[in-house]
Amino acid sequence: MSIKSDKWIRRMAEESGMIEPFEPGQVRVGADGGRMISYGTSSYGYDVRCANEFKVFTNINSAMVDPKAFDEASFVDMCADVCIIPPNSFALARTIEYFRIPRNVLTICLGKSTYARCGIIVNVTPLEPEWEGHVTLEFSNTTNLPAKIYANEGVAQMLFLESDEVCEFSYKDREGKYMGQRGVTLPRP
Repeated sequence: MSIKSDKWIRRMAEESGMIEPFEPGQVRVGADGGRMISYGTSSYGYDVRCANEFKVFTNINSAMVDPKAFDEASFVDMCADVCIIPPNSFALARTIEYFRIPRNVLTICLGKSTYARCGIIVNVTPLEPEWEGHVTLEFSNTTNLPAKIYANEGVAQMLFLESDEVCEFSYKDREGKYMGQRGVTLPRP
């Protein structure tokens, strides 16, 4: 297994639509000329952006968190350029980018250091071979202060690991429950 470079990422995005929309370079300045948290192709990865759709966790209903029977009322839906996550809480969002992972590739997501240095942890499970969709992102605010997440800016980096052999059963073969997801997707039992 080998980690893939910027040249490989560009080729896969252009030839097979692995990432859409795709930014071949690294964007650090917004349309208004102001600085932003970077996104786009990096040396050995791709920095994804957060869309402006958020589900912010709330416990106003005193619900129990149960991955087999998740209560959608535990979230407040919002559409905004900035999401404020309450102290010691979390929010779900999605990437702007839609992914189509090749059959011989495993994709790992890591949070960007700008957020990590503020106590905001980005968690995403691996993108398995032949999975496709918008990536649901989880932002955990580990601090005792409110935390900001910026829509349309970089939030996490995807690393692409290519195997020297094709897997026997891909996510698509197993008809995975999160295949083709669009929007922010809650847990499915």
